[in-house]
Amino acid sequence: MNKIFKIDFDTNRIFGLDILRALAIMFVVIGHGSYLLPNKLRTISDFFVFDGVSIFFVLSGFLIGGILIKLIDKNGFNFSILKTFWIRRWYRTLPNYFLILIALCVIHLLFDNDFTLRSVNRYFLFSQNIFREHPSWFFPEAWSLAVEEWFYLIFPILIFFTFPFKRSYKKSLLYVALIVIFFITAFRFYRFSNVDIDGINDWDLIFRKQVITRLDSLMFGVVGAYISYFHKSLWIKFKTQLLFIGVLLFMASKFLLPNFTPIDGIYFCVFSFTLISTGTLFMLPYLSELKTGNGLLYKPITYISLISYSMYLLNLSIVQRWIISNIPWEQITDNGYIKVVSNYSIYWLLVIGLSILIYKYFEIPMTSLRERFK
Repeated sequence: MNKIFKIDFDTNRIFGLDILRALAIMFVVIGHGSYLLPNKLRTISDFFVFDGVSIFFVLSGFLIGGILIKLIDKNGFNFSILKTFWIRRWYRTLPNYFLILIALCVIHLLFDNDFTLRSVNRYFLFSQNIFREHPSWFFPEAWSLAVEEWFYLIFPILIFFTFPFKRSYKKSLLYVALIVIFFITAFRFYRFSNVDIDGINDWDLIFRKQVITRLDSLMFGVVGAYISYFHKSLWIKFKTQLLFIGVLLFMASKFLLPNFTPIDGIYFCVFSFTLISTGTLFMLPYLSELKTGNGLLYKPITYISLISYSMYLLNLSIVQRWIISNIPWEQITDNGYIKVVSNYSIYWLLVIGLSILIYKYFEIPMTSLRERFK
């Protein structure tokens, strides 16, 4: 049994980035898991939850931006390079996504009489939330994956078409990232000025979960990748101070600013995402230089980081909505405490166990196929 769930990993991984990735997915899974708890426990649970998805966005921008920078620096930039980048990225991200998407379609076809494939066809092109509210009834966590996939597509294209007109692609990379940050922030301000927000659900769907309002978060990571690669000494010079400031920004976004700003105000609608992205960016110099780890938490953090993508895809729609919600507790016990403890324990066991299996027996084999496209 241990061999089935055992994961081998490269000891050359950057442990600091694994910490950030593990924290991000834990925030997401804990946040979603709070739906299984009574109100008092949910309040306690939510106290420890920060914006894990925004952390993922900045981290993805940092890693993908770094890959593109190194690729262009070594090989130049042409359509062949661009095509190879896309193929390798899609081998990494699309198989898991389509596995869960198809599984959800099959489940809905079997158990939901009102479901049609036509109603979810946009999910296959990641177009369900480009300019519109993401559907909450089907695969709700897919909103962030659409943001990521459009970033993978759009950012290299913008570089490709601006690079020929620049003396240095270095400036082109930075300019594209900064321009996108500016225009997306300006668009959020325009929407804020023209759309009425009635509560947190409107804010969530209109500002937080649309591609057009969130692409800037990944660009903060690209800016970090640019500074890290071309100005290494500056990147690490103030890494400890920036880590401290980044933590303070997270604390302010969680515990301070919500007490003074309404959900329909300019901070939440326009600048809250900027603050979290900046805080994450400030943490990266320190964490990206933390190359190795040890101690009791080293392996658990690395394992959670490795299976984080599968955990994100599985935890809400598959595990919580289709497995746990269909356990016939009324036939098992009428004790509310047993039900809560059992539901929450099963939730974590299934999320971690199934994620390990998918990572080991599906994600790794599919990702290995991309090695032919170096």
